[in-house]
Amino acid sequence: MQFQSIPVQIPKGSNIILGQSHFIKTVEDLYEIMTASSCYVKFGIAFCEASGPCLIRAAGNEQALQAAAIDNAKAIAAGHSFIIVMQNAYPISVLNAIKQCPEVCHIYCATTNPVDVIVTETDQGRGILGVVDGSVPKGVETDEDVKVRHQFLRQVSYKL
Repeated sequence: MQFQSIPVQIPKGSNIILGQSHFIKTVEDLYEIMTASSCYVKFGIAFCEASGPCLIRAAGNEQALQAAAIDNAKAIAAGHSFIIVMQNAYPISVLNAIKQCPEVCHIYCATTNPVDVIVTETDQGRGILGVVDGSVPKGVETDEDVKVRHQFLRQVSYKL
């Protein structure tokens, strides 16, 4: 068995959602979820089919983001994995709907941070073991950090 760390290439100003699904219908269902979430969201989706022709299935409403999703799917190359590259929306706006999608089995991460995907390869194929999402903590927040966090959440309308 071999292990690899694959860095995800996240276009500037984008977020990603990386997950595992189980059926070719995933691409259409995730496309519908994304388009229903906002008329402003731009995105690309790529899904690595794990049987039959084993193709990378793709969709999106922004060609550059779809190309970024495909490039990341090619690099990760793990069966039944999917990646969504998105702009003009945050993952929190679509994550619950994605988790409710019948084909979605697992979400590995939803982030704009640097991400390394840890994959293993066997004679059968490749699978995702997990992700490294972001940096190591540098300390514990202070009272001032709490105030900044509260202000930020209200500034972006996540809290009143």
